Amino acid sequence: MSDELSVRFGPAVEAWLAKAQPGPLREKVGTLRHAYEGGASSARVDLAAYLAARAPATFAAISATLRQIKSLAPEFAPVSLLDVGAGPGTASFAAAAHFPSLTQARLVEGDARFAALAEELAPQLPFAATVHRGSLLNALAPANLVIAAYVLAELPLDQMAQAATHLWRATETVLLLVEPGTPQGFARIKVARAALLKAGGHLIGPCTHGEACPMQGADWCHFKTRLQRSRAHMHAKGGIVPFEDEAFSWLAVARFAARRPEARIIAPPQVGKAGVALRLCTSAGLQDEVIASRAKPAYKQAKKLRWGDGFSRHETGEA
Repeated sequence: MSDELSVRFGPAVEAWLAKAQPGPLREKVGTLRHAYEGGASSARVDLAAYLAARAPATFAAISATLRQIKSLAPEFAPVSLLDVGAGPGTASFAAAAHFPSLTQARLVEGDARFAALAEELAPQLPFAATVHRGSLLNALAPANLVIAAYVLAELPLDQMAQAATHLWRATETVLLLVEPGTPQGFARIKVARAALLKAGGHLIGPCTHGEACPMQGADWCHFKTRLQRSRAHMHAKGGIVPFEDEAFSWLAVARFAARRPEARIIAPPQVGKAGVALRLCTSAGLQDEVIASRAKPAYKQAKKLRWGDGFSRHETGEA
């Protein structure tokens, strides 16, 4: 687990697992992985397997998006949080790590087992938190920051626009959606994006514009974040590498206009002797940009760029 995760969530999870004594988890984790890859809901998910194998990756993906929000909207300091489809409260713990301004959270979870687990872990949060049984489409109390992470898959695609606008009505300032970085996950984000723009939302990210999404066909917008595995995590997943990469798609929308970069890097940069090749999403569509090695200051700067970073030509001296 990451250092951020180990601050509060990690010890809380480890204590729960030790108390539950779930026994060997590798087979259960394998079943869990196949279920998620197949698009199954969390209704039959083994709690111990989820905490051991999925919670760290989910936390890492949500944290990566929250870092982007803080960078693009540094003035945003939420006091209240609404965590929809909260599971064990993963998004609440991630928000606590990034927004010390938070004083209260409402966790909404439809699965009785996960709701009970969230109630057990919630006292470890650094602010007042209450857990409520309910689905994404139930009545939601408003909050400064609303997070719906890895929950839209519980609904059919034709309900995405309704779900997004429902969440938007509960959003006082910023709404964050996070889904698996798969074509299906992005399809849900893409429908939500269109609905939220129609409702008057201002995009924070990853989009750098409010034009029609240029992703078409088999292409999809996703990013990756790397997390360090704990020994228990490695054992549960049968892994030998001390890290893993979590792919995710995300969308953050605000009720204010946030600062946005000129473009977003949507694929791993290709660094070569001739230059750095970038795949960019811009208001004019998808574009390929090469920062030539002969432009030494710009090339040196471009070599530091990563998949998911914002990109502005003037920052690399290319303007």
